[in-house]
Amino acid sequence: MSRVRTLVLFALASVFFGGTFVAARAGQEFIPPLLFVALRFDIAAVLLIGYAVLTTPREDLVPTTRGDIAGILAAGVFAIGLANGLLFVGQGYVTSAVGSIVFSLVPIFSPLLAGVLLTDERLTATGAVGTAVGLVGVAMVIGIEPGNLLGAANGGTAIVLFGAISGALGAVLIRRADVTTSSTVRTAWALPVSALMLHAMSFGAGESVGAIEWTTGAIVALVYVSVFAGAIAYIAYFELIDEVGAIRSSLTFYASPVFATLGGWLFLGEQLSGLAVAGFAVIVAGFTIIGYRTIVTSLEEPVIRAIRRLPPIHLQGDDRRDSRFETDGD
Repeated sequence: MSRVRTLVLFALASVFFGGTFVAARAGQEFIPPLLFVALRFDIAAVLLIGYAVLTTPREDLVPTTRGDIAGILAAGVFAIGLANGLLFVGQGYVTSAVGSIVFSLVPIFSPLLAGVLLTDERLTATGAVGTAVGLVGVAMVIGIEPGNLLGAANGGTAIVLFGAISGALGAVLIRRADVTTSSTVRTAWALPVSALMLHAMSFGAGESVGAIEWTTGAIVALVYVSVFAGAIAYIAYFELIDEVGAIRSSLTFYASPVFATLGGWLFLGEQLSGLAVAGFAVIVAGFTIIGYRTIVTSLEEPVIRAIRRLPPIHLQGDDRRDSRFETDGD
């Protein structure tokens, strides 16, 4: 049951997060981008706060330390607010697939920034190699070449890239803050901060509620990013972190582009270039280099347990059997 639960949580987070990129691009036809994501967090905040109140002891709902406040602000401003604001703006210029692939660099940038901002975490030589490989992958996705470096930097992919950097920075600042609240409670407090910030940014950008076209498509997109890719996906992701840890749960960042690509092709008629596919593979390789030791360590024990559960192997013409990590005195 625990394995089934883990698979369900992984599927929910991956599918719903992947659909965010499709809905973000589709919804901008009817709702200005910053206002779109601000309304998303208005709704998601109400839902997630309700979930936190129902599932968390009352004494654990209120932040009590400066670290808790700093963690909430780091999540609200950088990890959620600015990251998603830049993502939604940039998503108006790139396909769902490219946006999701570029945003999947969050686990690549996190160790790079942690090495600079955290005294107890330094970027190792292996981590530096993995980060460099990941950056090569994103350059392939964006299509950066020596001759078009400046032009590529001005595109929507660069905006999404800065969103990924903001998300990674927020995650590092949360670790730096030494928070005592759970991730669910922290996010429940952070979402209103994100919503207020994005409403202010939307107002400053000249966006207006009057510009919204309340069509069926607009409502479907808003409900999807708020309820499914918002509250439900965040809850599933936080539960997944508790179940399998940060490294394996971050694999959702690499599964999401698959569903974003399928959704963009199915609903928006988008196509993905071969170079972008190859770039995504390079990004995954970079992440694997960074997290190789942790991934191997986390998988070693379950694999050994599975081998031990296998039935004994009887060799033809021989009564001896494979003892599987046990000795019979021979």
